[in-house]
Amino acid sequence: MNEDRVILAVDLGTSGAKVALITLHGRVLGWESQDVPLYLTPDGGAEQIPEDWWQAIISASRRLLARNLVSTEQVTAVCCSTQGEGTVPVDKNGQPLMNCILWMDMRGAPYLRQRVRGLVNVSGYDAFKLLRWINLTGGLPSLTGKDPSAHMLLIKERFPEVYEKTYKFLNVLDFINLRLCGRFTATYDSILTSWVTDNRDSNAVHYDETLIKYSGIDRDKFPEVVPCTEVLGTLSPAAAEALGLPQSVKVVAGAIDNTAAAIGAGTADNFAAHLYIGTSSWIAVHVPQKKTDIASYLASTPCAVPGRFLLTALQATAGGNLTFLKDKILYHKDELLHEAHVPDVYKIMDQIAERVPAGSNGVLYTPWIWGERAPVDDRLLRAGLYNLSLNNTREDIIRAFLEGVAFNTRWLVDPVEKFIGRPLEGIRLAGGGGNSRIWCQIFADILNMPVHQVKDPIQANARGAALIAAAGLGEIQFDDVKSLVSINHTYTPQAQNRALYDHLYHEFVQIYRQMSPIFHRLNQ
Repeated sequence: MNEDRVILAVDLGTSGAKVALITLHGRVLGWESQDVPLYLTPDGGAEQIPEDWWQAIISASRRLLARNLVSTEQVTAVCCSTQGEGTVPVDKNGQPLMNCILWMDMRGAPYLRQRVRGLVNVSGYDAFKLLRWINLTGGLPSLTGKDPSAHMLLIKERFPEVYEKTYKFLNVLDFINLRLCGRFTATYDSILTSWVTDNRDSNAVHYDETLIKYSGIDRDKFPEVVPCTEVLGTLSPAAAEALGLPQSVKVVAGAIDNTAAAIGAGTADNFAAHLYIGTSSWIAVHVPQKKTDIASYLASTPCAVPGRFLLTALQATAGGNLTFLKDKILYHKDELLHEAHVPDVYKIMDQIAERVPAGSNGVLYTPWIWGERAPVDDRLLRAGLYNLSLNNTREDIIRAFLEGVAFNTRWLVDPVEKFIGRPLEGIRLAGGGGNSRIWCQIFADILNMPVHQVKDPIQANARGAALIAAAGLGEIQFDDVKSLVSINHTYTPQAQNRALYDHLYHEFVQIYRQMSPIFHRLNQ
């Protein structure tokens, strides 16, 4: 492993782009970030402008390289981790034909439901299609409409002129790779939620013609599929000039966020678990085989590690609840807002939460602010604050938000442990939420297991991308990953909080059972 060579690692999430310089063995030398706006449409859509991503990556990269942490000649490759389940239709020149339809966009749900129905239906799916999807892919198109399988149908039905001009449908990762090197490709994990590939052999994912027929999308509009470790080529002249790097810099295919985070958290081994807390969150565990648990909406699917699959239990909105609390409640831009600029408000929220006792003085928060994915797949669920009284303060509400995300994570643990056939002995915590000491402790208390806070948790995705690149370049083996990712601190459950949190967790699940029918009546 050569210390003098580094990877320019890109982490493109819903909130913006982070770009880091990372050594071939995972040491973060420095990073920069740039926000990207989100657009919510009047008809319930969620979109971003692909050019905004590219300009954010260029701006952050330029600022990072200008710090002279390394010379540009030391940058050996560029590799990306991005948000998943986004859909960008592009023409033959690689130009986007409309905004990207994001993972939280549900407008395609009605068109998808028409496609998946048949004469004999099970849970909304044609029984024969259901069996083929599960057998070949490991999962199913989500009836919420949040997958590219629904996005593409939305474009076909509501924007037919765009569909006709579309040369390829690309996920977010695929589009950035196109801008970097000019190739129209998809990775084993980015193509997954188009639900058109045979994933039974994690080393040879390929299209299945029958599944493509099920999709309703023309075969030639899907890109070439490659492994996450594939070296796609070198930077195009335009990309090299924009980034300020030599054209000789290689482009490695990379991965979507949950795949990359599983590497960046140091959990490439089978049955090693990580919890990622970002805008959304997930528990993910590498396993040696493809498997599906229909009842809990869990499946193990292709990932970056050859010969392994990745189980991901996804919570639709986690840290996004805190962003909502900050932007829409505490510091909403109306007549009540006095602060023109709030410095590091999340640290202030941590300080407030830390002085509130466990249980938030009786306040419970359910974090389903944009529906949920697992262990229930229900787009109509909504968030709520419960058991407020005149004695409660906004301090209680802030802590209840943190606890609510942790309760929802505990809800995922049982089906995850059942899926892998063994209890989780601990979990590594990564993502922006991993910077919060009080949140780490809350997770340890509510999950009743050790929580290992990884070093540079906010850079887990970028570090994962860098380590995937290092593996693709032959510099490391995936078995090296655990030793390359350090732990900052381990948080253990506090005995005095266990009984209270067990009680509140029981009530949390009861709220779902009682409120679910009401949410369905309110939000159909």
